[in-house]
Amino acid sequence: MTSVPMIPESYSHVLAELECLDPLLSALRLDSSRLKCTCIAVSRKWLALGSSGGGLNLIQKEGWKQRLFLTHKEGAISRVACCLHDEDYVAVATSQGLVVVWQLNQERRGKPERIYVSTEHKGKKVTSLCWDTAALRVFVGDHVGKVSAIKINTSKQGKAAAAFVMFPVQIITTVDSRVVQLDYLDGRLLISSLTRSYLCDTEREKFWKIGNKERDGEYGACFFPAGKNGGSQQPLIYCARPGSRMWEVNFEGEVLSTHQFKQLLSSPPLPVITLRLDPQYNTSACSLQSLSFPKLLYLTEHCVMTWTERGIYVFIPQNVQVLLWSEVKDIQDIAVYRNELFCLHTNGKVSHFSLLLVERCVERLLRRGFWSLAARVCCLFQNSIISCRARKFLPLDKLEHLKSQLELSTQSDVISQLEELISKLEPLDSACSSRRSSISSHESFSVLDSGIYRVISRRGSQSDEDSCSLNGQTLSEDERLKEFTTHQEEEQVELDNVSHASVVVETDRNETFLPFSIPLSFRSPSPLVSLQAVKESVSSFVRKTTEKIGTLHMSPDVRVRQEMKDDDESHEVTASIAAYSQEEDENNLELQSQPQEEDRLRDLKIATTEAINKLQDPLVLLEPRCLREVLQEWFLYLEETFGFKEPSFSDDCLSIKEDKNVLAEELSEVLEENIEPDKHSEDHVGKGQTDALEGNTGQDQTSEAHFGREVCENDASSKGASDHVFQVYPPYLIARDIQKDLVELTTLCFELNVFPCKNGNAKENAEQDLQLTVSWVLACQFIKDYFFLLDLKRLKRCITINYASSTSVWETYIEGLKELTHASPVTLAMENGDMLKILKLLNDLGPWDSPLLLAHAQRLYEKFGETAVRPLIKFYPSILPSDIMQLCRHHPAHFLAYLDSLVKSKPEDERSFLLQSLLNPEALRLDWLCLAVSHDAPQRTNTVDSEGNPRPRSHLFTWGYSQLILLLIKLPADFVTKEKMADICKSYG
Repeated sequence: MTSVPMIPESYSHVLAELECLDPLLSALRLDSSRLKCTCIAVSRKWLALGSSGGGLNLIQKEGWKQRLFLTHKEGAISRVACCLHDEDYVAVATSQGLVVVWQLNQERRGKPERIYVSTEHKGKKVTSLCWDTAALRVFVGDHVGKVSAIKINTSKQGKAAAAFVMFPVQIITTVDSRVVQLDYLDGRLLISSLTRSYLCDTEREKFWKIGNKERDGEYGACFFPAGKNGGSQQPLIYCARPGSRMWEVNFEGEVLSTHQFKQLLSSPPLPVITLRLDPQYNTSACSLQSLSFPKLLYLTEHCVMTWTERGIYVFIPQNVQVLLWSEVKDIQDIAVYRNELFCLHTNGKVSHFSLLLVERCVERLLRRGFWSLAARVCCLFQNSIISCRARKFLPLDKLEHLKSQLELSTQSDVISQLEELISKLEPLDSACSSRRSSISSHESFSVLDSGIYRVISRRGSQSDEDSCSLNGQTLSEDERLKEFTTHQEEEQVELDNVSHASVVVETDRNETFLPFSIPLSFRSPSPLVSLQAVKESVSSFVRKTTEKIGTLHMSPDVRVRQEMKDDDESHEVTASIAAYSQEEDENNLELQSQPQEEDRLRDLKIATTEAINKLQDPLVLLEPRCLREVLQEWFLYLEETFGFKEPSFSDDCLSIKEDKNVLAEELSEVLEENIEPDKHSEDHVGKGQTDALEGNTGQDQTSEAHFGREVCENDASSKGASDHVFQVYPPYLIARDIQKDLVELTTLCFELNVFPCKNGNAKENAEQDLQLTVSWVLACQFIKDYFFLLDLKRLKRCITINYASSTSVWETYIEGLKELTHASPVTLAMENGDMLKILKLLNDLGPWDSPLLLAHAQRLYEKFGETAVRPLIKFYPSILPSDIMQLCRHHPAHFLAYLDSLVKSKPEDERSFLLQSLLNPEALRLDWLCLAVSHDAPQRTNTVDSEGNPRPRSHLFTWGYSQLILLLIKLPADFVTKEKMADICKSYG
């Protein structure tokens, strides 16, 4: 046998194929021309093999036993991904573009079940699957550039979570070309397309483009975790570039440096240690390799690996080193777990490689009895075997034992080389070995031709004897002998490396996640939270005290009735008005006072009957002036019966009108002062903001209404009038037959603006602005006085249409709903601050067909902000987008997030129809488009030049609400509206 050439000392690792998986594929019948393996994935426990027949084989790596076979009728399996932090879940993509998520139920020894099937990418080719490293969420990318996320709900997360993830599929973004690779770490999603890489913060929904230079072709990108010894160092990102280069990028998406590996790859390839062939090493140098890396995979603590049609490459990118490269032909895909590589070849075969230290590879060969191969590896890698580091795994006695197992007649050359190697072994206590060991332990180094050690610092990371920071554990001599005599393969490699799942903070699997990954806080309450609790407690006390004081100012008979009502049914706050009058117990308790109350209601009943009869006449019903006259006559009886008529208030209104010159001057000054900046902003933004200007003017008018209302109320209170409180319940018992007519007429009065102060000659002389202001004040007072007689649904609809510019009327309506629900179980649960329990309680109390739900939604929004808005799509159409617009009127971005979530909760073919139905009035189209293009958008300096024209290729930037923008643009509209929409889009690039 000829002498074996020596490999340079700088190479310390090898790829070893110590197991052949051909028998496994044969047993699974994946070695035929009809059926072959199409995709591969690996985790700590499973090896997943997808087949062209639609089957998924899950093989337990320990003993290579087939445990599960999952069938799919949706076509061949094109992609598969195992959840690394919870191996009970597997995601599969089929050739039809469907994504199926399986729960294996291994812990409960149950049957695997499909827990979700996503059709978001149906008809497209899924090119990448990637699991979240902490939550049960799968990211999916396809060949047109669409990236979506599937949030999984299972029994492990509890019933609360299962009820409140309203739309498990969320569209993350759509990039400019096919998705090549996805990777996820610490709340960041990394997307690599044919032209560039993108970084996405999935929690804040922010996107960054990495670098300025584009590329053309398949180039991968991956995260590089900081590792155990990284300290406060942030994770890095590596993006493949043309010409055997990589970008090193920080966690914020900024390119730090470019690493060039072309020169380093001119070295000859290292042999793959396999049981089938003797390793061969060609010492002649290769030509420079200008390669494109189709994928980058994180491997162990300091390594990144990739492959081409020529071979496998492992880099230490932080030190700009090639750990090794070996020739492996016809690779279609590779799946890695720690230091294990499973290669799927184009012919459907699967190879299993391990990245090992040379001495560990020799040790494994010795344990299995492959003496000749072990000796040949020792001779090839003499420089690594001689080093002190190898003594931990290959003591002298093992090498002597190896030499004794070789046949002198046929392997004399190898034996002589082995003897020479043993004579050169460095003792553990030698100065040279300790010096070199210390260098290799803390630094990365290479030996130059002159013999000088070139030491490269490892930027904040510390390593032990292994050059790849594979922390080997020191074994005693007895343990070594025990391992030497053992014939079973060591399955758990002693490479203490870090996977993605181990870098992130471990979270409980049962933790529940809301849409758009809203994190739940597990920290102790902050001082602000404690102060908020004290504030709520004090507010509750003040409210109750105010109610008590209010009862002291009531007339004696009213106070008696109020006390009787409170004693009888305190929890009736949550009941509807109709249900209130139907309570038999309440009727029995009121029998004694019934004759007296019948006398009180006699005139009102007669007037109500007359009014209803008059309204039967079409000439009255269809003539607004006659209709108002009938209602005004009837309204006098309503005021007189329920004791809410306040002459002083009308007089106050008249006195204000008489002094209208002074007040009108002040109001006009306020209007002019507030309108000027709005006009300026209108000119700056463009045509699409006209409606927004009108809204701002409405808000200014609302402030006038508050001013006028304060004047009226202050004057009224100075004349001895009682304080106005919400009348959520009738002061007297009202019979069921008369109550229906009262509700109809009272609601009609509000809809036609029949208020107490609408009479009188002064009305005709009032200024229009002042009349509008007084109208808002009177509407608010009317709602307070007759809330128990108003149809809440019609009232909401009327406020939305007629009082859109007055926030005070809507706030009064919400205040009444809150008063009606202040003792509801939902309101009580709100004090605990657990939003998930509140949403579950609301869902359990459903289905909702009452505006009372709005009061709970308002409280949720006040307490949790934007976090509470998205889950409210669960209650559509009980809560409409117009209601959310009112809730979020001070924060339009919150409404935009709700609208986007609502649209995405529907299948793609229904989204346009839903959006069209919501555009009422049609002017909302321009308002919503302005919001969508201005929020979560690129900086205007990047998309628009100094003259306001779009920059070249500005449309290639990513808008956060791009799908909503496209839907709004595609909806049918008249030519003028389309022009306005085009102007809005142009103004934002």
